[in-house]
Amino acid sequence: MKICEICGKMPIVGRRIARRGLPKRTGGIGLKTTGISRRRFLPNLQWVRAVVNGGVRRLRVCVSCIQAGKVKKATKYKKPAQSV
Repeated sequence: MKICEICGKMPIVGRRIARRGLPKRTGGIGLKTTGISRRRFLPNLQWVRAVVNGGVRRLRVCVSCIQAGKVKKATKYKKPAQSV
């Protein structure tokens, strides 16, 4: 499912309106609606390696939660070089 695991943001439905003609403000006779079709607005979800309860998990999180700092990203762990 396309749901943010932090805030619960999910797809919402809307409409796309197809129009033709020139707007009145630019010298035309106005826009005419030629069709209305339904569409879905999808959230911008990204896979993020995050720290959850002390462990690292991959979460599907919306970008607005990432920018707001609601997700603590996991750092990439690099093994130390072994000396002989």
